[in-house]
Amino acid sequence: MASSLTKDSTGTPGSEKTFFGHPRGLATLFMTEMWERFSFYGMRALLTLYLVSGGVDAAKDAQGGGLAMAFATATAIYGTYNAVVYLAALPGGWFGDRLWGARKAVTVASVVIIAGHLCLVFPGKPMFFIGLALIAIGSGLLKANISTMVAHLYEGPNDPRRDGGFTIFYIGVNIGAFIAPLTIGTIGEKVNWHLGFGIAAVGMALGLVQFLFGTRHLSAESDKVPNPLPVSERNALLKKVAIAVGVIAAFYATIGALGVFNQKWILIPLPLAILAVPAFVLGRIKRDKDLTGEEQSKMTAYIWFFVAAMMFWVIYDQGGSTLSLFASTNTTGEVLGMDFPISWFQSLNPLFIMALAPVFAWLWLWLARKNQEPSTIVKFAMGLTVVGGSFFVFLVPLGMSSDGTLVSPMWLVSIYMMQTIAELCISPVGLSVTTKMAPRKYSSQMLGVWFLAVSAGSASLTLANQTGANLKGMGFVALEASLAALAGVAIFMYRRKVRALMGDVH
Repeated sequence: MASSLTKDSTGTPGSEKTFFGHPRGLATLFMTEMWERFSFYGMRALLTLYLVSGGVDAAKDAQGGGLAMAFATATAIYGTYNAVVYLAALPGGWFGDRLWGARKAVTVASVVIIAGHLCLVFPGKPMFFIGLALIAIGSGLLKANISTMVAHLYEGPNDPRRDGGFTIFYIGVNIGAFIAPLTIGTIGEKVNWHLGFGIAAVGMALGLVQFLFGTRHLSAESDKVPNPLPVSERNALLKKVAIAVGVIAAFYATIGALGVFNQKWILIPLPLAILAVPAFVLGRIKRDKDLTGEEQSKMTAYIWFFVAAMMFWVIYDQGGSTLSLFASTNTTGEVLGMDFPISWFQSLNPLFIMALAPVFAWLWLWLARKNQEPSTIVKFAMGLTVVGGSFFVFLVPLGMSSDGTLVSPMWLVSIYMMQTIAELCISPVGLSVTTKMAPRKYSSQMLGVWFLAVSAGSASLTLANQTGANLKGMGFVALEASLAALAGVAIFMYRRKVRALMGDVH
């Protein structure tokens, strides 16, 4: 498939082949990420439905055999898992920067992800949570490093093809995410949960094979370790990790022995720790004396982008939890008289991405030629305002269904479409601006920092959930919508200040 999408850059014999005008290595990374997202989003489309299956919050006609959890528990586990996936991107970037290089890190990550999905094939809570942990670790290791390899394909941060390359890469993400619920979701939801999880493992295996065959097209930079870890530093780090693991294990062994352990001992401390990580990491990078004055200024500007992205992900990532469970119990579940699996709702966002991403990529280039392209900070303000608006729309079906009335699925279609428009203003743009503004010393790790915004958003939501917030309550939904919209306005008002801090990055 990759070769069929390439073409000669000039059309003359012997000229270098490209992928839609971009380096050919983008095709390899496009396909690898497509299959990884197929496995990841296929499993995630089933996750909350499987967790509530057999319990009081499952749809009446749903397949049994799940873990029979309540809505609040299922959404908290989903949010915590999602937070850990993106938190793992930070150590994943560190492994790429300090130990293995990006290419080796992606290979190892793929094997770990396959093992995680295979664990989900077996029934029972122990194997299920082991599988989730492996997928989280592997996904984090892969995410930061594969995005770094995309950046390696271009000639510096001001290469005019760079934003377009990340947008094309993002389309690969969404092809996999679109197909996954239609295949993995349908089989898992309608036939057998564990068979669906097994198909996710096959998808990642295909991604690994494709990556190994296509590595010759990648930049030589992807094999290098930018900041190798000295042996003495490695030994000191291993000692610190061993002490931390020992303390945590002793703590949980103690509360287990006292008979007071419950889910809140995990679902409150873990999100709190996740929220502390980005504050610590960004502070550490800011204090690094090796950074130039220009890099320090860019890091100050980057904090604005990080907080904006965190607010965005608080709402956006409820598409697979709050909105999915609302769809299973409060919508008619049919279009034009045809029933469809609830997991299919998870294909809407990638479908809209594939339809709209080329339009946005063309629009930004067209506006740039006219010297009218919105700055990155304005794009972020637009995204926050629109995602807040999507939850104002959500208030309507919430109110209509409060007496048990089943609402049209078209309400959710409109919400997912608005969130997609917001995503296109923030996610690919944020990936690109992260690679542009990252200090050279932290090139891979900064991609991990970008994904920490997703972790912080999900962790914030889990904390709200575990401290009594009703994620389906109209009051809480209205609060989220208002905060996102207000954040968008605030960022727009301070756009000139942020722009001045960004230096030569636009």
